[in-house]
Formats: sequence, structure tokens, C-alpha cells
Amino acid sequence: MNPRKKVDLKLIIVGALGVGKTSLLHQYVHKTFFEEYQTTLGASILSKIIILDDTTLKLQIWDTGGQERFRSMVSTFYKGSDGCILAFDVTDPESFEALDIWRDDVLAKIIPMEQSYPMVVLGNKIDLEDRKVSQEVAHGWCKEKDMPYFEVSAKNDINVVQAFEVLASRALLRYQGTVENHLVDSIKLSPGQPKSRCC
Repeated sequence: MNPRKKVDLKLIIVGALGVGKTSLLHQYVHKTFFEEYQTTLGASILSKIIILDDTTLKLQIWDTGGQERFRSMVSTFYKGSDGCILAFDVTDPESFEALDIWRDDVLAKIIPMEQSYPMVVLGNKIDLEDRKVSQEVAHGWCKEKDMPYFEVSAKNDINVVQAFEVLASRALLRYQGTVENHLVDSIKLSPGQPKSRCC
């Protein structure tokens, strides 16, 4: 593919309330970090254009609210997405334990449900002292689920770009595979049935 070829990808970022999803997104898109963010209600969307593998990608990244009461509403935003970031806070074990629920929730909304759907896991706030979820435990969970894991800090901009771009790269591969499959399917010609003459 060449840079003139543009691909739009929809990515989502999910996880428990307060893990830093909005901070991660703003760090990636705007290179900014604020100590205080208002809780995301529903979803907000930011876009970023990058060039990856000679292809211009327009990433539309949906930042979803992490509050339990918005879970059913937020899950409607998963449909049509090309990849997902699962985020947790390394100082908050509950946010890590909730990853299974978030992952299952996303996969249940992807039609058709498929294991090849790209996901990456981000352990955020590694800049803080009071870490509760060890790197080994997080790595082990991700290895078991066959998902890349990144230790990140939205505040100090550690591994944020790498994490988003690994997801974008995997989402692009999946997109290209889907497009090729559709092309192959549409070219297959089934042997014509002899038309029965009427009257």
C-alpha cells in the first residue's frame, strides 16, 4: 500500500473508571497531560493521522466511560471497531481484575465474534510509587490471552506511542485481510444453473 492510500480505522479504549484512558488518549493525540480530567460520560472521540507501512491511517479513537452504570450504553460504541486498547491502573488491582469482563464485553459485541480481533493491554501509571499489580502478573495474563502488553505512563509519556501504533498496525493487517477476503469472495463465480424456460 502507498501513502496515498488512506485507511480509516476505528479504535476503542476501554477499562475501569479512573485508569487514565482519557489521559493516555490526550498524550497520544495532543502530547499533553493534565492532572485533572472530568469523568468521560458515554464516549468522546479524538482523531489522529499517522503513516504506517506506507499507508496513511486516519485513526478515530473512541474514549469510553468506565463507570459501571454506563457499561451497556458504552458497549454500543464497540460495534464496527477495528481494534481495542484494554487499560488498567498498576496501582489498582480491581482495575486489573476487571480486564476479563471488559475483554469479554468487547468480544461479545464484535460481529462476527472472532479471536483475531486486535487488542493490546496497557498498564498505566507506572510513574507512581504505590504499585500493586506486578509486571509479571500482568504479562502472564496477557500471554495467556495472546495479547501484547505495555507498561505505560500517560503523565511521563512512556510507551504510549508504541502501544497505540502496535494496535494500529495489527488493526491495519486485519483490515487488509478483510478487504482481500471480500475481494476473493466477490470474484468467485458459481457455476450457472441452466435457466428453466417458462411457458
